[in-house]
Amino acid sequence: MIPGWAIALIIAVVLGFFIAAIYNKLVALRNRFKNAFAQIDVQLKRRYDLIPNLVETAKGYMDHEKETLVKLTEARSGAMDANKNAAANPSDPDAMKVLVQAENGLMKALGGFRMTMEAYPDLKANQTMATLMEELTSTENKIAFSRQAYNDAVTVYNTSRETFPNVLISNPLGFKEAVLLEAAEEEREAVKVKF
Repeated sequence: MIPGWAIALIIAVVLGFFIAAIYNKLVALRNRFKNAFAQIDVQLKRRYDLIPNLVETAKGYMDHEKETLVKLTEARSGAMDANKNAAANPSDPDAMKVLVQAENGLMKALGGFRMTMEAYPDLKANQTMATLMEELTSTENKIAFSRQAYNDAVTVYNTSRETFPNVLISNPLGFKEAVLLEAAEEEREAVKVKF
């Protein structure tokens, strides 16, 4: 006959290993989505570095469009600050929401810049501007790809922390829900082509 204390000890050890396995899995998944955000961060910084060059190149051509350039510069600054806060802790849902809003503002300002640029054929024909715009487009594609990888990692993490029995220990151990990076409203709208 096995004494009661031995049975209790065996149950406690098995339960401890079970909780440790769940904890380790959640840590690994959280680190995976943090790494995925780091990949987005690299591309965002690349875009932030391109914008001053765009503004500087456009200044000589857009004498009457200072407001557009100022809006773009301010939106870049706001997005950089929001990105810095989000990069410090990608698992902070509030920081991620602020980043999404700031990035949406930057995308809107870039859209306004592109629309204004259409009115300046000499600027569009400028080789430096064409190269910068091509780099910006390439960077936007890389950001979209990185955002998809991040959202995939966040979905796996959130699903793991919300499933039973993980849900019993995820919240008490501080595994908060991660926030998806969703597309801006402007990105969801269909492109209108005019001839």
